[in-house]
Amino acid sequence: MDFTIRAVRPEEYEELGDLTALTYLNDGLLLHGEDDFYLAVLRDTARRARESEVLVAVDAEGRVIGGVTFALGGTPWADIAVVGEAEFRMLVVAPAARGRGVGEALVRACADRARAVPGCARLVLSTADVMAAAHRIYERLGFVRTPERDWAPVPGHLLRTYSLELSAR
Repeated sequence: MDFTIRAVRPEEYEELGDLTALTYLNDGLLLHGEDDFYLAVLRDTARRARESEVLVAVDAEGRVIGGVTFALGGTPWADIAVVGEAEFRMLVVAPAARGRGVGEALVRACADRARAVPGCARLVLSTADVMAAAHRIYERLGFVRTPERDWAPVPGHLLRTYSLELSAR
């Protein structure tokens, strides 16, 4: 592995915020393009780091090549996780780093983090239908579809959900 996964540092907040916003924009994950209100949320890594855990993948030169937000159920950054669960959101990998296992390593880091939380039974996530490569990662790691939890953050934007039972390895 030619990259490291660790907690984001304050000097990386802007870089990760830009990567997150540009990834959502360029991958067509925003409903209103550059006018989408969610872009400001995606860019605000400092807030996410204060209110949840933010992990980054950095290459050998120290450049941020990926990131993810990890939240416990019942906290502000958990969209679908309830108490006794954990969730990850905003999983992004820089286009130049795709295909190197960065996304999978970030997901594995979230699963390891969730397993370390006493009483945490599962790790959950929401994803857009168009994220087929991410779906393959989730399924390879043992996540299963939970269509009963699918939801729409805004009308017309359905997100599919997955869950990983943490007793399963």
